[in-house]
Amino acid sequence: MVNDGRADGPGLTREAILAALEAVKDPEIPTISVVDLGLIYDVRVGDDMVEVDFAPTFVGCPALHVMEREIVERIQALGARRVQVRRVYRPPWTPDRMSERARQALRELGIAPPQPSAGEITPELLKGVPCPFCGSTNTRMENLFGPTSCRALFYCETCRQPFEAFKPL
Repeated sequence: MVNDGRADGPGLTREAILAALEAVKDPEIPTISVVDLGLIYDVRVGDDMVEVDFAPTFVGCPALHVMEREIVERIQALGARRVQVRRVYRPPWTPDRMSERARQALRELGIAPPQPSAGEITPELLKGVPCPFCGSTNTRMENLFGPTSCRALFYCETCRQPFEAFKPL
């Protein structure tokens, strides 16, 4: 996504842009910013353009266009006239990029945050997912397909609560 113009607004620094992007929320989880989710890989401020490297959690995420548009709008509000948001797939996004603030916000919503990975995705990563309500690992996956492509449905045998969990990516 590119908007023409110049990136010459006052106060256009990498830090100011990242602070502004804290207001860009994931439309599917509107309490968590794209920064806390670890979707912003890099921000470069040049003489005539601001470039943002943006990594999706899932390639087919239907919310990508909404987030990209809002990223452009927030940076333009800082005075940038030319903004380019580039989707990056290498290195791929992993749950390890999420901040602790994002993980806590997910738990408060009743969504189990993804477990940090050791770099290898195995079926065992979907076993014993900690329940966001009681913390028990006596859980089971009910359905790999949750309300979004990045979440699955689980059930806690201890507190008897159904919950969603991010799939390990």
